[in-house]
Amino acid sequence: MTAEQAAAFANDWIAAWNAHDIDRVVAHYSDDIELSSPVIVQVAGEPSGTLRGKQALRDYFAKALARLPDLRFELAHVFAGIDNVALCYRGPRGLVTEVYRFDPDGLAYAAAALYDIGPDKLANGATIR
Repeated sequence: MTAEQAAAFANDWIAAWNAHDIDRVVAHYSDDIELSSPVIVQVAGEPSGTLRGKQALRDYFAKALARLPDLRFELAHVFAGIDNVALCYRGPRGLVTEVYRFDPDGLAYAAAALYDIGPDKLANGATIR
């Protein structure tokens, strides 16, 4: 993954979300995508926090946009690896980092969303495991 490829993915992903264009958003994912996020539990009602397949993602994203019709993301940082990218952005839940792994066609086949727990939560006895 080159820096240019990582930046192109990040900018298009953010633009697709900010346009509320679900087709454009899901175009970034392979048919067998596996996405894990604590928000999946709340929005999709999936206790494992993991969704599999592009259609499951489409349904999840549609519910999220219905709940947040003014949704906007602001890209903060992009990190590139060998076959992965991490996006750090601000959204309605605060700071989020999403880590993506890509197949040879340049589509994300695995992704995980990580939410900022903030220093105030650590100060109140939370631990990181």
